[in-house]
Amino acid sequence: MAMPMNQVRLRRLRMMLNHPFTTSFGSLQEKEFFITEVLDDNGGRGFGESVAFTSPWYSEETVETNHHVIKDFLIDLLRENTINHPDDVTDVFKPIKGHPMAKSALEGAVWDLYAKQKDIPLAEALGGTKQNIEVGVSIGIKPNKNDLLQTIDHHIREGYKRIKIKIKPGWDYEVLKDVRKHFPDIPIMADANSAYTLEDIDHLKKLDELNLMMIEQPLAHDDIVDHAQLQASLTTPICLDESIHSLADTRKAVELESCEIINIKIGRVGGLTEAKRIHNYCREQGIQVWCGGMLEAGVGRAHNIALTTLPQFVLPGDTAGSSLYWNQDIITPEVTVSNGMITVPDKPGIGYFIDDDALESFSVSVETFYL
Repeated sequence: MAMPMNQVRLRRLRMMLNHPFTTSFGSLQEKEFFITEVLDDNGGRGFGESVAFTSPWYSEETVETNHHVIKDFLIDLLRENTINHPDDVTDVFKPIKGHPMAKSALEGAVWDLYAKQKDIPLAEALGGTKQNIEVGVSIGIKPNKNDLLQTIDHHIREGYKRIKIKIKPGWDYEVLKDVRKHFPDIPIMADANSAYTLEDIDHLKKLDELNLMMIEQPLAHDDIVDHAQLQASLTTPICLDESIHSLADTRKAVELESCEIINIKIGRVGGLTEAKRIHNYCREQGIQVWCGGMLEAGVGRAHNIALTTLPQFVLPGDTAGSSLYWNQDIITPEVTVSNGMITVPDKPGIGYFIDDDALESFSVSVETFYL
């Protein structure tokens, strides 16, 4: 039976982060993104969130390309095809090459609406079983070591289950060595965001001394082959992030032994359906997975929580509390963390209510399309 859907709203938001977030790519203080909304005849509202940035430094997608692809292609495909289940959206969008973040933004809204129409939580609709999920925190590159150590200490006191530290050449081994000296027992991972090459193998080998959980995406954003050579040279597990856009990429990386861990980001892989498929394959292969973050506001954060309830998400993800990033979020209640755990909401859909006043206050533009 076809899902009833009659409108799509595409809302551009602009929100200021509480603090600048710095990686090997650069710094970000203001986040511009889209909230997608799919409506039905009964007043039902499903919400999704785009995760592309204004500049193409994480991937080739941007806020502007998301707008173009959603408005000029994806909405038309929704209008022209019958959707019986959110899984159908992935196949409907296949004629459009690439643009996983644009696809995910719209597909996520369909998933939320579907769960609400069925009167079940999104986590249940996805097949998730956990009632609580473990979460860690991601720390950007700081001006100096003391700032980093103070930030880590603060988050440990808040109860976060693991600490992710962004690294780059010149801000890596010595920094991590100092962190490990001060915090000998905490789970630490290092995220390189593609800042190294195979010429850095000897330098990266030094990280094996530090008992890290993993090194995330040390080599090129589109590489799988060179990571296999690097993983063979390291005892520390490599986790792939930017290299993984699909189940096919995942299969190749596992078969080549390019990594031991996969970071599943909903936007990067094109939506919840593909994320589920990657999760299921990794479960069959015994590959650990976790859910990465893209500085999401409340809607995207809620989708991450729902996905993380699937059983192979055995490592703490990046879904920290709303207040870590935003003075005010667009959902109510906001996402909160207690002793490194998030309680999975049991209300229908994403499980959080949209704060329409906040949504309106952060809106730059709103467009409505009829299906």
